[in-house]
Amino acid sequence: SLTAPFADAATAEVGGGAVKLDQGYVHIRIQQRNGRKSITTVTGLAKALDLKKILKAIKKEHCCNGTVLKDEETESEVLQFQGDQREAVKTFLIKEEICAKDAVKVHGF
Repeated sequence: SLTAPFADAATAEVGGGAVKLDQGYVHIRIQQRNGRKSITTVTGLAKALDLKKILKAIKKEHCCNGTVLKDEETESEVLQFQGDQREAVKTFLIKEEICAKDAVKVHGF
């Protein structure tokens, strides 16, 4: 039987029972590097999520490179991708039900 790879991502095991994650808005931003080059950053994902697993799936699906960075100011982890991956990341997060459609905010241009 086929199971969704991120079915367990939206619910975290807390004290033996599955609890729905309480996360705020997920912000997807683009930053211009030099010339035509740019990077896409994803902030606001819940701490209980396995970001490395999400990163690997997005990288494989959209043929781009990326990394998990630690934000010094907010002490949270940030996903960073090469190129303009705003729409790709948004559709992936909604398709895999990691966050709701109205919880995703896309910034830039």
